[in-house]
Amino acid sequence: MMTDAPTGSHTARNLRVWLVTLGAGLAMFGAGAASATESAPKEFRVCQDPANMPFSNEKGEGLENRIAELFAGSLGVPVKYYSYPQRFAFVRNTLRYKLPGEDFRCDVMLGVPAGFDQVSGTKPYYRSTYALVFPKGKGLDEVKTGEDFLRLDPAKLKALKIGLYDKSPASKWLARHDLVDQGVPYATVDVVAEHYPGWMIDNDLVKGKIDVAILWGPVAAYYADKIKDMELVVVPLKSEPGIKFDFEIAMGVRYGEPEWKKQIEALIDRHKEDLDRILKAYHVPLVDEQLNPIGTEAGPAAGGPCRLIPCAGKTRFDPRCLLHPLTPRSHVPPEASACLRSAPVSISPASTSPASASHMRRTRRTTRRPNAACS
Repeated sequence: MMTDAPTGSHTARNLRVWLVTLGAGLAMFGAGAASATESAPKEFRVCQDPANMPFSNEKGEGLENRIAELFAGSLGVPVKYYSYPQRFAFVRNTLRYKLPGEDFRCDVMLGVPAGFDQVSGTKPYYRSTYALVFPKGKGLDEVKTGEDFLRLDPAKLKALKIGLYDKSPASKWLARHDLVDQGVPYATVDVVAEHYPGWMIDNDLVKGKIDVAILWGPVAAYYADKIKDMELVVVPLKSEPGIKFDFEIAMGVRYGEPEWKKQIEALIDRHKEDLDRILKAYHVPLVDEQLNPIGTEAGPAAGGPCRLIPCAGKTRFDPRCLLHPLTPRSHVPPEASACLRSAPVSISPASTSPASASHMRRTRRTTRRPNAACS
């Protein structure tokens, strides 16, 4: 079961469990980080999972893809992705992967838990938490908090089927509150290619095989928002003594590259408002240090007014244009100002196909020019 953030004293197995159940899906790695050249980068080289929405995918639709484009545009260089499934020794095969006489394949991971000691972590750029997800109108509408859920009539609680990832914080939470028999566990490390972070929602919650799901908040909110034939409610959970639900997320580089780490942290500072807008656009449940929710209203829904506004001379536009660093603000018409402030990226990113066998190839590189969003 998950405890606090991992440190060097944790075992490899516990670290893997911690990362996978957090929703990032990272696995354990091997040793041997080495310093890279710390000159000005010619490319912004990102380590990514090719099928890990809402964080990243091969189509560049994830929130970390948006961040990569933002940072690359700020540096004036193209984005290059080095893709590898996170369930298979991710860091060893991406950030640390280097053959004799060759350069590293990628230089930064855009979403790692703060305190994760297998990378040199930056300052955190957001904090999120686990969340309950359930259909509206199915007898749980009075649930607004985790405490409300636990105060439900005992008979109602005992009748629920609650989906959760094994060894996640939810396991310990159910055990503490005498709900173990109601738990429906899912494998923490699932090697089935067709299974993805939101599988529990898309395939079991929607079909009534389970009544409630407990997932890492960004995953819960993203997949709940994608379901259009029923309304799903997302309720962020607060940590309890001995059960930590909330975690800070940072970026990670190799050890021995302090100047590169400083550059990344400078980008985080420079683009704090842009990062917040990206996170809100993907409905990430954000909480502050006191675990109070931070507003995540993202503005007009996809397909609403924002999609009809000209951008950079186009009659129709990809909403990413409004955020993109290479789109001059002078090219954004006055009527777009509300969208620019509240919804600069697509509110409902396009649906992602399940991971396929093609995603499981050992290596894959994708280069995206900084202006790809508006092309």
